[in-house]
Amino acid sequence: MAGLSAAAWSVRHGRSVTLVERGTLGGSALHAGFLWTAPSLEILRREVPDGDPALAERLIDDFSPALDWVRSLGVECQPAVDVLRFGRGHQTAIRNYLRACELTIRGDVRSAIVPAETRQLVVKDGVVRGAELLVADGASQIVRAQATVLATGGFQGDPDLRASLIHPHARDIPVRGNPYSRGDGLRLGLAAGARFGADGAGFYGHLMPAGVPLADDDDLPALTLYYSEHAVLLNLDGRRFVDETVGDHLTAMALVEQPEARGLLVSDARVREEWILRPYVEGIRPTDTFDTCFRRGARAAIAEDLDELAFVPPEWGYHGDQIREALVDFNRRCRGGSLEPPRRHDATAIDRPPFYVIETVPAITFTFGGLLVDADARVLAGDLGPIPGLLAAGADAGGLYVHAYAGGLAAALTFGLRAARTALEEAA
Repeated sequence: MAGLSAAAWSVRHGRSVTLVERGTLGGSALHAGFLWTAPSLEILRREVPDGDPALAERLIDDFSPALDWVRSLGVECQPAVDVLRFGRGHQTAIRNYLRACELTIRGDVRSAIVPAETRQLVVKDGVVRGAELLVADGASQIVRAQATVLATGGFQGDPDLRASLIHPHARDIPVRGNPYSRGDGLRLGLAAGARFGADGAGFYGHLMPAGVPLADDDDLPALTLYYSEHAVLLNLDGRRFVDETVGDHLTAMALVEQPEARGLLVSDARVREEWILRPYVEGIRPTDTFDTCFRRGARAAIAEDLDELAFVPPEWGYHGDQIREALVDFNRRCRGGSLEPPRRHDATAIDRPPFYVIETVPAITFTFGGLLVDADARVLAGDLGPIPGLLAAGADAGGLYVHAYAGGLAAALTFGLRAARTALEEAA
């Protein structure tokens, strides 16, 4: 999303570009459908208090012009709707947008899209002058450029980087985005003297059913347990450890740090009627997620009453009595107003049978940690300031989202376009 946006905008403004792609054009954005973020800087800072304030301000200021850019390519953005309680966004034909960017690039006789891997950046006298590519036939090719934008989608596809930069348990969690974003941009930038940030920033992902492989792109929404925000999540010890209601994406980060990074999600008839069978975001067709997961072989069960929760299959690794007692305690605390951890939004008891139980694991879509950048998308080398000629956008850029999130496509789009603007201004 970020790389295609930067390249297409540059072509539209008279520049020639070389877009290097090791996988599929569009990356994880191919699976998405909403351009959204917080409606104001105040709300963004409230929801992502640990992020860089300058980057947050840039995101808010540039978001509306970025939507105008999308529309300028003939891609419709639907009227704004609420997203994740605090956000506002537009359902958009993202694939059409990505395709429009591709056609813009391919339509320029001076520009090219090259299927290749980037071996290293070309650096001369401290200035990034382009990159050395490894092309399909194994040959090396040098591309020289006045500006180089790193936009490889993060490092979620590399188990070693996940383990070292997120959490040891993250090594084995499933990837619900493209598999070829393996930290190439991060490695290239660090080799050129860039700084990484922020440590422990986390990742964007969702809860998915344990042990159910993704068969195709349609599985992403069909198997994502969005309704977890209204259910109870218990770890292997039968204990709640997070406020489930603040967001399924935040719960996924919290679950990574629990024993074996897995847990049981328990909901009831109310949650099923009000949340499982209704759309997660307005305008999206709802699916019976629990039933889909059950039919696909997930560790899932239906208990007709609270006592049946004690009969969780022992081979799952949980103690059934602990699961039953945890839900009884949760319901008692809901009625008494003494939940621990407290719930910010839906503090309703889970007490209407039947009860729906499914084992869940966190799945990662993209990473928050990346190369530190300034508000103009210039890659920073610590106190030495920006690295001349080097920019980063999308998940390769760190510092915007730390421990929380307010729209991945919005960040990729706005900072991809900002990187292109910066490159054009500095060249001038």
